[in-house]
Amino acid sequence: MNVQLIKPFFMLAMLFFSTLAQAELPSTVADALKKAGIPQTGVAIFVQPVDAALPTLSQNADKSLNPASLMKLVTTHAALDLLTPSYRWKTEVYRDSSLDNGVLNGDLIIKGNGDPSFKAQEFWRLLMSLQQAGVKEIKGDLVIDKSHFAKNVGNRKTFDNETFDKEKWRAYNAEPSAFLVNGRNTSFKFVAAENRVNVSQEFELPEVQIINNMKLSQGVCGDWRSRFGYTVKQNADASVVTFSGTFSPDCGERYLELSVFDDEKYAFYTFKKLWRELGGKFSGNLKIQELPLSATKILEQVSDPLGYVIRDINKWSNNLMARQLLLTIAAEKIGVPANEAKGEAAIRSWLLQKNLKFDELVIENGSGLSRIERISAQHLGQLLVSAYHSAIMPEFMASLPILAQDGTVKKRLNGSQADSRAHLKTGSIDGVSAIAGYVLDSQNKRHVVVMLVNHARAGASQTAQDTLIEWVYQE
Repeated sequence: MNVQLIKPFFMLAMLFFSTLAQAELPSTVADALKKAGIPQTGVAIFVQPVDAALPTLSQNADKSLNPASLMKLVTTHAALDLLTPSYRWKTEVYRDSSLDNGVLNGDLIIKGNGDPSFKAQEFWRLLMSLQQAGVKEIKGDLVIDKSHFAKNVGNRKTFDNETFDKEKWRAYNAEPSAFLVNGRNTSFKFVAAENRVNVSQEFELPEVQIINNMKLSQGVCGDWRSRFGYTVKQNADASVVTFSGTFSPDCGERYLELSVFDDEKYAFYTFKKLWRELGGKFSGNLKIQELPLSATKILEQVSDPLGYVIRDINKWSNNLMARQLLLTIAAEKIGVPANEAKGEAAIRSWLLQKNLKFDELVIENGSGLSRIERISAQHLGQLLVSAYHSAIMPEFMASLPILAQDGTVKKRLNGSQADSRAHLKTGSIDGVSAIAGYVLDSQNKRHVVVMLVNHARAGASQTAQDTLIEWVYQE
């Protein structure tokens, strides 16, 4: 064949596919956006088969937009590739004095290394192992070493210079910590009894006092959270949480997660509760300081593998765990003490090694709980294509919510033809609504789908997002 003819033909083909990709939105998607009052200028869409070189649909895909929690896709993919799915965090326990007949004649020292999944049951297991190692009584204090993370982690320009969205006590606004217990999360359970509303802690700490002014109401549950309020008053050694409003029996059991202590006090109170329940003796105080060079290691406990931990991050969009993960990348790839800037630098370096240059990328904390984080739909789509062809694809895809089955998309497109045929991550903050992931079409071909909406009415875009997913499935 004449080589001179091949080149023009190839160029025409590229132009054809490029024009096709930039074609108008599917009419069903365009109509859904119009009904929601969202102009197409506020929407970016990128669709590409995982085995293709070019997108089938690209609308405003090069625009730099806020992705909300879709930023977790960047953080978790980078973590799996840089740290490997088998990576485990370790929590270490030391002593600074002699251990005689079960009595530790000094301080007990816990060194945290940023484990985002260290829950109360892991703490109980650690302390049980400590007792099995021969420690029954602690004469000194509990010392926590948090030096694995920099002291200023979490400091950021926020919505009201105090928290992200004026919800100071909400658990999703909690800041990272090198020794994070239970995500410093106090989960309050609401249940309607015969003539009253019961409010209790799922994991009960005596330092949390509940004042229950809730009253029973009738009717459907609906927007249950809007029908009551709460206040938190912190004392030197306790937090008093007052609930006032109404709750319907139709709601069944409902939960509200608050962070009513800082990371240090929450860890200390949890330690005292668990140590006492295990029969241990302790009457000391809390100290925050670095591990002494002369300390003797007693034991260490490792977390579940990263490939398992990221399921909580992506399926349930856990902001604090994602922030811990970014800092872990920073510590492992650049060095301690870890901070967000080191995490961003490590991810940018990783992207360049994969020949991915995302000039518009802005990473503040790696979770998407941010007003300034940015990425384009095209680059996020390219990252998803790259992830699909990488060694960590099984763990990465398994971490994403399954459409109509679990996680944050459990109640979307139930019973549709696309039901259970997509792995999708959602994102939502004020003025932003987004979805991205993988869709398996009716011919069993897989596509990357990204849709970012940045507009005052972004919250009304769910129908348009679902319509796009159905279009990809059918087309």
